[in-house]
Amino acid sequence: MNPRFRLWLVCAGGTGLAALLVAACLDLPRFGGDRHPYGDRAVHASLARHSANTIASVNFDQRAFDTLGEMAILFAAVLGCVVLLRQARDERRARPEPAEVAAPVRRYALLVLPVALLTGLYVIAHGQLSPGGGFQGGVVAATSLHLLYLGADYRALERVRPLGIYEVGDALSASAYLVTGLAAVLAGTAFLANTLLPYGTFNSLSSGGTVPLLNAAIGMEVACAVVVLLARFLDQAVEIEEESGR
Repeated sequence: MNPRFRLWLVCAGGTGLAALLVAACLDLPRFGGDRHPYGDRAVHASLARHSANTIASVNFDQRAFDTLGEMAILFAAVLGCVVLLRQARDERRARPEPAEVAAPVRRYALLVLPVALLTGLYVIAHGQLSPGGGFQGGVVAATSLHLLYLGADYRALERVRPLGIYEVGDALSASAYLVTGLAAVLAGTAFLANTLLPYGTFNSLSSGGTVPLLNAAIGMEVACAVVVLLARFLDQAVEIEEESGR
């Protein structure tokens, strides 16, 4: 394939894509309107299944299969980083030395750490009720642990961050999402259909059927994945030395 043919191919594909985007934009609802066919259906389905947070209902009920794809992308990205950043043959691990931390940084980091961790867990637990959910809460919970790195030292972070446990947790949480979907198939409905559990009382923690379960699985997967991802990059910056020196 010569460069001229590739250029024509790109132009043809770009023209087709632009035409589709223009056609879609021309068919959008009127700007500023308060009603939308998809939005109305999403809200109706969310309320019918006792999920107070419509976004969570879309993510973990109405389009739960799309969320499975997003989770798979994160899982594959972390797996790729683990493979690429693994210790090479010409590298060795050096024990990280404790660094001096300014008193205000230490004080506020250690003060904010439990608050941030509880906030992340709260956002995950209340994902079907209020803004937020497993993705947002998982990131907050995972990054909160690293305040220990800022407020103390790297060795203190290592003591609360056994990577083997988090790697297993990442795999188990991804499997839990799949198992929940397969359980619906075994029950005679569609994959990831919200039909396994009673919908519960509206606006309570037990409401929404399988939405809280899938939300919790995503929260655990994201938290574990972010911890493992940051650990690999921190290992490169803090621990890895080449045999010839730093």
